[in-house]
Formats: sequence, structure tokens, C-alpha cells
Amino acid sequence: MGGRLPLGRRLGGALAGLVLVAGLALGLAWTVPLPARLSVPDATVLTWRDGEVAHVFLAPDDRWRLPTRTGHVDPDYVAALVALEDARFWQHPGVDPLAVARAAVQNLAAGRVVSGASTLTMQLVRLVEPRPRTLRSKAVEALRALQLELRFSKRELLEAYLRFAPYGRNLEGVEAAAWACLGHGAEALSPAEVALLLAIPQDPGRRSPAARDPETLRAARDKVAGLLAAAGALPGTGPAHSAEAVLAEIAAAPVPTRLAPLPREAPHAAMWMRAQKPALAPGSRVRTTLDRGVQRQAERAAAGVREAARRAGVAHTAIVVADRETGALRALVGGFDFWSDRPGSQIPAFAVPRSPGSTLKPLLYARAIDDGLLLPERLVEDVPVRFGSYAPRNYDSQHDGMVTAEGALSRSLNIPFVNLLHEVGVPAFLADLQAMGVRSLDPRPGHYGLSLVAGGIELSPLELTGLYVALAEDGVAHSIHWREAGRLPPRRVRSAGAAWLTRRALRLRDRPDFPARRELSAVPRDLHWKTGTSFGNRDAWSVGSGRTLTAAVWLGNLDNRASPWLVGAQAAGPVLFDLLEGLEEGLAGRLPPPPAELKEVSLCALSGRLPTEACPLRRPALALAHKGPTDRCAMHAVIEVDEETGEQRRPGCREGHPVVSRTVVRWPTAVQRWLAAAWRPLATAPPLAADCAPLVAGE
Repeated sequence: MGGRLPLGRRLGGALAGLVLVAGLALGLAWTVPLPARLSVPDATVLTWRDGEVAHVFLAPDDRWRLPTRTGHVDPDYVAALVALEDARFWQHPGVDPLAVARAAVQNLAAGRVVSGASTLTMQLVRLVEPRPRTLRSKAVEALRALQLELRFSKRELLEAYLRFAPYGRNLEGVEAAAWACLGHGAEALSPAEVALLLAIPQDPGRRSPAARDPETLRAARDKVAGLLAAAGALPGTGPAHSAEAVLAEIAAAPVPTRLAPLPREAPHAAMWMRAQKPALAPGSRVRTTLDRGVQRQAERAAAGVREAARRAGVAHTAIVVADRETGALRALVGGFDFWSDRPGSQIPAFAVPRSPGSTLKPLLYARAIDDGLLLPERLVEDVPVRFGSYAPRNYDSQHDGMVTAEGALSRSLNIPFVNLLHEVGVPAFLADLQAMGVRSLDPRPGHYGLSLVAGGIELSPLELTGLYVALAEDGVAHSIHWREAGRLPPRRVRSAGAAWLTRRALRLRDRPDFPARRELSAVPRDLHWKTGTSFGNRDAWSVGSGRTLTAAVWLGNLDNRASPWLVGAQAAGPVLFDLLEGLEEGLAGRLPPPPAELKEVSLCALSGRLPTEACPLRRPALALAHKGPTDRCAMHAVIEVDEETGEQRRPGCREGHPVVSRTVVRWPTAVQRWLAAAWRPLATAPPLAADCAPLVAGE
């Protein structure tokens, strides 16, 4: 006894030893690097606005593995997984001593390995750090499992297992497996689906869905269902459904015979979104603003014109649909077929700047109204004009002499709008476009000239959609966005009155760009639109808004090949009408009333300017209360003519001659010159009587 230590000291030494071992274990747990695969990102996932998966990208390690959270997986599946694979998962420290003891007894009794005693944590180690199946590997797995239990919570470990569970080939995790095997996510599963998704990881090489051997998978699924029933963990059982009834339903359910591709919808949009700055982080799940129903409607609209485009030698298209009240994108079509091997098929055409043809004219029209330079009723000149080396022409090379501003817009005449841009100023109009969200402008001074309003500029369909969102929303610009994070606040860029007057002109149906086959259809009165055709027939556009949506349609070739078919009214207009009529069905209504800032004024019925006493007829019109018209009609004049000869007499030579008053029209000099050159003389004022001396300077 003399050499034995007292019991208290022996217990203290043992306790110290345990503390030392525990300390070493903790130290090793925090110093030994974790399995590298645990930190491999999952696939990047884009969802529709309702949260449903829209597009899945491969994970960086080329696996189909989706971000998974226990809260997004059917709780019946989670409970069944634990009951089947590791009943004491929530209690043990990564290694289950009871399971080890039970396995040892079973293996000794059978004379071979019939039970491995692996916990879910040990299985996770095996998935992220594969090793040969040896006793040494088993020991390492146990140590690794203890390490993981020290470093992570039970829920984190369970989520990691749900991410890495094997389902054959490069398919990992219950969420990806649910999409590939069942065609939907794992958040809501039937009892048969729970059993199926539990059965495959036990032997993914043999049980992965395959048309050649569905019975193997069926038998495995039914066996798993039986084990769950025996453990009292079969989903769907309860007072109204016995285990036998649920097992019968499971046995009658079909099994998948192939793996379906994971969702890869709207590929042009998805690839473009992933490339945006800042780029989407690998493994992120991002909710977009795209609407599945609107996207499919837009894709159908593109498909409807594909054959006609092919026959005309046109290979590419783009369609953008946005919520006009917020600027949120609801659909993005970047081409006819992303998966085609034709050149340019993968380019998202909705983000490619192209010549917009005449589609910017409404924006200039609204700007001129806000500046007090224009009213819809005002006559403007439409005669040949030259600015240095630039001589603009109308699309049909014809001229009207004089036309109302609203008529010039509805008929998309070039010359009146080039004149108007000269008056507004190119820099001022470019600043307008930038304020409304255009970012593709060339920054070089003087790069753009007066031709920009007729298509001498390049904008993307996305940018053009943003411009028309501002027009539809009473002059309030919204940033066009595909995710809610980081969107800019709305900003006023035009008055509500100018926007309303512009939309009124764009609602007129008796226009050259009104699709002929729509003449007998019930087009919503709320629809306003504009078409555009670029120089040389390289781009066809149509852009407009209904009551809730704004859409832009582009057709053309990304290599700039021309086609006579590429006329906005002919090629793109019908697509826009089909799309908006389908999306806004039942939303047709009356023309909204004008905003309060528009007040009624009286104008000369001919010139569209404030009338003078010489104006014989007047007409009511709407004008901005804060920026109403100030210039008076100069086209009418009252003269005195000899009642007998009809000659004009001035005050100094009327004595002895009876005179009467007569109103005459004096056309602008440029219009008179053009009419004379075209042998189309106008009626002019009567000549001055011979005995009346002409006026002299200063008189």
C-alpha cells in the first residue's frame, strides 16, 4: 500500500488527464484544416419574382448542387432522413457509441460486416473527403466527425449533408435531386417522393433514375418506405391514414425513368445577369424581378415572328418588358434560340446598342412642349432644309410644306424633328437621355449631330424601354432593374402635361405605322406606341406601353446585314401589339384625363399659335399652365382692298376709293420658295394698286 496514491489524488490525476486530452482534442479541432470541399460554393441560382427557380448554373466544381437550407426542405424528409440514417443524430457528438456497440455485435454474429454504425456526420465526412473503405479510414472519419461537431452546429451539419448527398453522376444534394428526379424543389414532397430521395443516395450508381432498370429504384424506394413505417417515421400517416394505406399509395406511385435537366430558363437574361457588376457570387440565390408568365409570353411572341424573319434573312431579336410603374423588368428575350449554333445566338441582344430609328422623336416632342417651343396644334415646316453638309430627308422623300406638330410625330416625319432638335440643341437633348438612364452614349464632344433624332445614335432595347417608361409614367423616370437591391430612386425628367400630350399623339391609330391587321381588332385605347426603322433597313423597332407594362421589340442582324423586311411598322409593330394585347387582356379602358397642369387655351385654327384679331377661326387646345404659348400668329394679316378692282390699298392711297377688309394668309418664306420650285404656287395677297407708292425703309 505504501506505493499507492490516495484515491482523491488518483481521481484528480485522471481528471487532469481527461482535461489535457480534451484540450488537445479541442486544439486539434480548431487547428487541423477542415475538409476543403466543405467550402466549395454551390451553384448560382436565379429565381423568378415569386421565388421559384428560373435558372441554375453549374457549381464551380462542375456539380449540380443547389444552395440548401433546412427551412426550405420538407420537414417530413428531414425527419425521415434522421430516423432512417441516424436516429440519435441530435444527441451524439459525431460518433454514436450505442450504434458502434450494436454494429460490433451484429458483425460478430454474422461473421461479416453487416452494419457500419456511421452517423450522418461521418457520412458527411465521407462525402467531402472520400477514402478507401478500411478500418483506418473509419477511424479517421470518426475523428473528423468529432472535429465537425465541435466546429459546427447540428443544423449546419445537417444542411451540409443535404447539400452533398450523392444522387449519381454530378448531381448532389436533395434540392438538385428533387428538380432532376421530380421536376420541382424539395420544399414540398409526397411520401413516395420522400422515400425515393432517401433511397437513391444509399446506392446512387445503381439507383439513379434510368429507363433501363426502373424496378431496381422502385424496390429500393418501397424498402425504404417499409423501414420508415417500422420506425414510426413514415410521412403521411396519422388518424386518417394508416401506415398500410400510405405504403400502398407509395407502391402504386411511378418512379422517374430519367433525370430531367435542371431549370435553365431565360438563358440570355441569366447569362447577362451573371456578368453584371458586381458579378453574382458563386453559390448565391438571387431573386430577380422577371415574371415567369410574362417571360413565356414574350418568348412566344418572338417565336411567332421567327419564321418570317428567317425568310427575310433576319437572325436576331430582342424583347424587353418592364413594369411601367417601377421600372422592374418582367421579361428579357435576347434572341430566337440561345442554344442555336448560329453566330451571335448567345449574345443578349437586349443589351446591344443599335440605331433606334425614329423612336426618340416623342422624347424630343415632350421636351419642346416643356420648353414652350411647341404645342401639338402648331404648324411646323416640312420643306427641304440643309444644315451644313447634312440635308435630312423624310422616310418617303416627300414633303408637306406645313404640318401640325402632332401630325409630324404621328407620321414620323424627319425634317420637322431635325428642325426642332436644332432649336432645342443637341447637348440639351443628350442630357435628357442621360437623365432618363441612357448610359451607352459616346462621350466625345461633338460626336452626335442633328441626325440623332432620326436614328444617328445607338441605344440598347433596355435603354429605350427606360425612356418609354418615363413617358408612360407622366415624366417620372425609373431605373430599369432586374433585382430590387441598389435600385435608384425615381426622378422627374418631364412634366406630366408634356408626357400626356405626347402619349395622346402616340395613341392615334390613323398612322402609317398602325399594323394593318389590327384595324378590325379591339386594340386597348390605353396602348400608345412608336415604331422605328434605322437607315438602310438594318433595325426594326416598336416600343410602347399599355396600362401596366412597357415593352420594346427589336429585330435585325447583329452583324448589321440589312433586309427590306426590316421596317418597324411591318416587322416589329405586330409583335408589340400581339405581346401587349396578350399581357394586358381585359385592361382596355378610356383615355385617362389630362393632368391638372394642362389648361385650355384658344389658338389660331390654322397656325396653332395665339390668335390675333386677323385670325378668322380659333380652336381650343391644352397647354401647360406654367409654360403656355407666348408667340402670336404671324400667318394671318388684315389688308384693305379696292372694292371695285380688288387691288390692295394702303392708308395713304385710299381717298376716293371704296375699300373693304380682307384676311389673307402669309406663308413662311421657305414654304413659299419650296412651293414655287415645285410649281405649286399658293394664293397670294392681291397686288398693290398702281397709284399706291411702295413702302420705303423706315416708313
